[in-house]
Amino acid sequence: MGAIIGEMLPFAVGIAISPVPIIVVILTLLSPRARLSSLGFLLGWVVGTLAVIVALTALASILPTHQHHARNSWEGAIKLVLGGLLIWLAVKQWRKRPHGDEKPELPAWMQKIDTFGFGDGLKFGLILSAANPKNVILGASVGVDLGAADLSLEGLMLAMAVFVLMASSTVIIPVAAYLIASDRMHTPLAALHTWLTRENHTIMAVLLFILGANALGNGIGAIWP
Repeated sequence: MGAIIGEMLPFAVGIAISPVPIIVVILTLLSPRARLSSLGFLLGWVVGTLAVIVALTALASILPTHQHHARNSWEGAIKLVLGGLLIWLAVKQWRKRPHGDEKPELPAWMQKIDTFGFGDGLKFGLILSAANPKNVILGASVGVDLGAADLSLEGLMLAMAVFVLMASSTVIIPVAAYLIASDRMHTPLAALHTWLTRENHTIMAVLLFILGANALGNGIGAIWP
């Protein structure tokens, strides 16, 4: 179990520190209906992240198992493809980063978050987690590992729960902190929002490149042990 969690950790962190969901949860916490919209977004994010990892693990579990080498080849090929996609996404993010005094603008849909209630937050949490290509690619590598792991049902459920909690930690922590001490959270949240908006693409470019290189290395190791 420890080895599986260790392999999942970089990809869970990759999802967790993605600036977009952090920016969205901060915007919900700065909105007029902060409690309702942030709790809705948190629930949607957790459910969507869990749905992705369950679906990808189920798909990975049907890889050929009759020959150990054949299974390793399939896993390695999948990880090579995922690694290449992550590095491609890293290059795209790097090219989008602001230059000089250029001020990045929030997408139009983010500017509507002030009007969100619980239902809108829930919907956007589901969309940003389950329909996000980055999350799917990162989750696919974890799904391959979980699908290949010789775990009991209880062990598999525990591993998935740990992954979802780690991947959702940067959404859970701000919401919990706001619920405990809302009066003291406004200024630090606003400052964090400004910084993340500016550095969004740079953060994701570096992160995706590191994870892509890791996936490529694991793929090569599986094919040519």
